Amino acid sequence: MKVLLTGGTGFIGRELLKHLTTHEVVLLTRNPRQAKTTLSHTDMGNVSYISSLDGFHHLNDFDAVINLAGEPIAERRWTKKQKKIICDSRWKLTETLVELIHASTTPPSVFISGSAVGYYGDQQNHPFDESLQVNNQDFPHYVCSQWEQIANRARSDMTRVCILRTGFVLAPEGGALKKMLPPYRFGFGGPLGSGRQYIPWIHMLDMVRGIIYLMQTTHAHGEFNFSAPHPVTNLLFSQTLAKTLKRPHILRTPKWIMSLAMGESSVLLFDSIRAKPKKLTELGFHFSYSRIEPALKNLLQHHE
Repeated sequence: MKVLLTGGTGFIGRELLKHLTTHEVVLLTRNPRQAKTTLSHTDMGNVSYISSLDGFHHLNDFDAVINLAGEPIAERRWTKKQKKIICDSRWKLTETLVELIHASTTPPSVFISGSAVGYYGDQQNHPFDESLQVNNQDFPHYVCSQWEQIANRARSDMTRVCILRTGFVLAPEGGALKKMLPPYRFGFGGPLGSGRQYIPWIHMLDMVRGIIYLMQTTHAHGEFNFSAPHPVTNLLFSQTLAKTLKRPHILRTPKWIMSLAMGESSVLLFDSIRAKPKKLTELGFHFSYSRIEPALKNLLQHHE
């Protein structure tokens, strides 16, 4: 397949490219030269690089579009300026892709576009799947709901749309786990706040395998929770991480400290999201890592 990929130099995109070596990939990136250097160990000669879509009037030549681009949501405090950057980086590119799909006479057969479990907001300890209807004013929901609405406009008889409501993707090279490892290795690990909030986690391998599964499963469409079948509380996650690293688990970080440090974005740590990947499993996708302990052991043993 010929695939147009955005966000290919990002946390998930870099790993996804390792699994797309049998496909022809066109990577949209702001800096092709830097991207070639970053991806030098991943590019098997099947990747070409473009810096803009300005020269495109349609996407007739592509079989699939995978849209993972977006400003990291947890890197900086959510100032008014940062919120606009987060929104624009997702919405504007997605709008352009949708317009090009509509302008195509033979459009890509599938458009896979990012979102996040932040769409759901705090659901306390209640388990739920993709059928849950949510309408709140929280910033993560606002970002994701608008992003999904834009992406879904690409849907037609010729193009199916799959939305990735992604959880906490676990890999030692990036994301939340990379930030957690140093304090835990020094024995300073512990739960955040009460620790009762649920974490919808997913192993990186299952993340990229799931994307490819949706790309190749021709009847797949709609919203998909990209999180393991067994979400865990922050306390259990913290205990398991400390146990895997053979470190003590004695410290607890009060919620007020994180709220002071992160401001509004601390909801990413304290919203309880017990999301279940019902639609993925009903499609027949099998998770390589459905339980947190084997997932962390695999990731950390490989990393060490």
